[in-house]
Amino acid sequence: MSQEKEIIVGGQAVIEGVMMRAPNSYAVAVRRQDGSIVSKSERLPKLAEKYPILKTPVLRGSAVLIHSMMLGIKALNFSAAVVFEDQTGEETKPEQKPAVQAAAATGALMTTAHAIESPAQIAEANRVESKSKIGSSSAGATATAAGSIAFALVFNVLLFIVLPLLLTNFLFIYFGWTNAPQIAIDQATASSAAWYQKAWMWMQAYMKPVRPSVAFNLVDGVIRMIFFIAMIFSFSRLNDIKRVFEYHGAEHKTVFAWESGEDLTVANARRHPRQHPRCGTSFLMVVMLVSIVLFSVVKFDALTLNMLTRIALIPLIAGISYEIIRAAGKKESGAIFKLMTLPGLWLQNLTTREPSDDQLEVAIYALKESLKLEPEPVAQAAAA
Repeated sequence: MSQEKEIIVGGQAVIEGVMMRAPNSYAVAVRRQDGSIVSKSERLPKLAEKYPILKTPVLRGSAVLIHSMMLGIKALNFSAAVVFEDQTGEETKPEQKPAVQAAAATGALMTTAHAIESPAQIAEANRVESKSKIGSSSAGATATAAGSIAFALVFNVLLFIVLPLLLTNFLFIYFGWTNAPQIAIDQATASSAAWYQKAWMWMQAYMKPVRPSVAFNLVDGVIRMIFFIAMIFSFSRLNDIKRVFEYHGAEHKTVFAWESGEDLTVANARRHPRQHPRCGTSFLMVVMLVSIVLFSVVKFDALTLNMLTRIALIPLIAGISYEIIRAAGKKESGAIFKLMTLPGLWLQNLTTREPSDDQLEVAIYALKESLKLEPEPVAQAAAA
């Protein structure tokens, strides 16, 4: 097996560009309005070598997920800085700036990142290929990234854990499905109560805890998937986000070309599909399936305990899902693993679009720049 095929790479689409990541480094490349490409690359020291426990299956998946979020937001902030700097040099049309702001605000949710071999933390930047003054203080950048991650975590917990659980609980009581407790409302008291008191009485009645069963978690999982697909579909309808999805397709095609051992050229990348089994979209769909199983095993009679347990199980669910995605990405993986990632591949018809040659060029540039920081002979091959 060639050295190229042994190096697992992945990436993420950003605003007008692509971030590519190798096991020891990453690079983000962004297309300027004048047609030039500005890039930034850094080495990623492996913590797994210092802390061997991070090589443990399942545990490594949680570490990779956290690091991927940090790295993705950092790359997104860099691309947003390039775009805004471009716009300060010319008279911006009224509708342009809000569009870029919308892309920057939602880019962390729309773009996807591939899993790589082992977790790492971002080192201090040792190389920035840019003639412009882009960036901010390290303390400010860290605070911004931490705030973005915190917001993303809270948003996703509310949308994909808390809200589906409450809605499923309500449906089971309303329709009297399995294990649903009986509710009784004192109509005399309710008729004389104020509207907010009536609302509180009905909320208390319909929020009585339903002990989760397999059927309960299936309904909960379906609701979660509906929310997820609806969110992706709504993003795909935005004109500004369509370009991010085109860069997403360019990233996938470039990764396929690398994994096939081909020269990194636009012609070679264009021949490959834009749906990749290790995409973060597939990862999220696997998370949905794994959560249905685990939530059926760990359950309580208290609604609050069920909610807290589901939040606490997120790292374990992420770790198991990572191992499934990692196994499915191998050519020798079994049919079961490929079947579990199939819904994610279908969903990538929404999250990716056919890229232009210019966009493929940016993705290839980013991958080559990240590979230059890898150990020899990979760096030599990338430089050539």
